[in-house]
Amino acid sequence: TSKVPAVKHKFSIYYSKPAADDVFDGASFEKFLHDNIKVDGKAGQLGDNVKIVRDGNIKITVTSNIPFSKRYLKYLTKKFLKKNSLRDWIRVVASSKDDYQLSFYNIAGAGDEEEEE
Repeated sequence: TSKVPAVKHKFSIYYSKPAADDVFDGASFEKFLHDNIKVDGKAGQLGDNVKIVRDGNIKITVTSNIPFSKRYLKYLTKKFLKKNSLRDWIRVVASSKDDYQLSFYNIAGAGDEEEEE
């Protein structure tokens, strides 16, 4: 019998900018992801299939051995921001193929803080 190679997905969400301003709490976001990611239709039961690792106040990495979409991670991130009333100030931007970055919206009135990307 030939073994089918395991599907490996590794996605990162960088949140250093909001965390530096004490607006975003990485620990509660990690707990939210753990409680809300669904595996086989059940939330909160990740088993060995999905691993969530928080790297200080910089990023959270989600590693999955089962099919897992990057879009689902964006959906959950937006849901967390909405729940904490941060959706009006923070947006989720794809910074690369496997990464998201949380950044503040560019507000026209704030001319001092021009963001370079």
